[in-house]
Amino acid sequence: MRLGERQTLKIDRIKDFGVYLTDDSKESVLLPKKEVPAGAGKGDEVEVFLYKDSSDRLIATTAAPLITLHQTALLKVKETSKIGAFLDWGLPKDLLLPFHEQTRRVKAGETVLAALYIDKSDRLAATMNVYPYLSCESPYEKDARVQARIYETSENFGIFAAVDDRYSALIPRQEATGTFRIGDVVEARVTSVRPDGRLNLSVREKAYLQLDKDAQMIMKVIDEYEGVLPFDDKVSPEIINREFGLSKNAFKRAVGHLLKEGKIALKDKRIYRT
Repeated sequence: MRLGERQTLKIDRIKDFGVYLTDDSKESVLLPKKEVPAGAGKGDEVEVFLYKDSSDRLIATTAAPLITLHQTALLKVKETSKIGAFLDWGLPKDLLLPFHEQTRRVKAGETVLAALYIDKSDRLAATMNVYPYLSCESPYEKDARVQARIYETSENFGIFAAVDDRYSALIPRQEATGTFRIGDVVEARVTSVRPDGRLNLSVREKAYLQLDKDAQMIMKVIDEYEGVLPFDDKVSPEIINREFGLSKNAFKRAVGHLLKEGKIALKDKRIYRT
């Protein structure tokens, strides 16, 4: 009897309130009468999913949940409570997402990327810490364009994302310029496939394609400062990221490009539009 998984079991006993299903171990589980396939009899096989009811008893259902054990899925938050949030996963009993498994506080009505696991009390529960449950066997190769959902941010490593809500990916710290919020979906480019199968991503184009976009954006910000930036290309990375959403290297490349084209000048630790 595998909690949280679909499996094929045999009808062993028939009761007024349903049938008991069994496997090779001779354990049994109830399939309620309303879910018993029409015409099914003793010895017939039935494909079911096993979970626990509101009385914490193992029970079978022929319904197909939106998520199974150790898999990920996008699930809707039905309500929140003092112990966490409850998610709609396609079964009568909602799935608990405990507070300590939330990477941010969630609200009723929104959808969250979650994985299904068995907690210390031997119950099924959801977690937003999906890293261990994401697949490393994606079909994508270098330079592929993908959609990735942000599920965790790290100052040390960068932005953790799930491509297609399923495959493990990272936007490395040096590529993670701009603002990223948990739950956001971004369009990205695969920069490499690591030996373990995980994807490295960038939300920026290849350097030679990105250069013109960065330069145009810098000119726009200069205009907002009435033609004079109050700093030059030696400003701190924090200010560059705040003002432009760029890394320092990308900013310096774009400034160099604009200088070469004669569109700006550096003077008195400022950048002037020419």
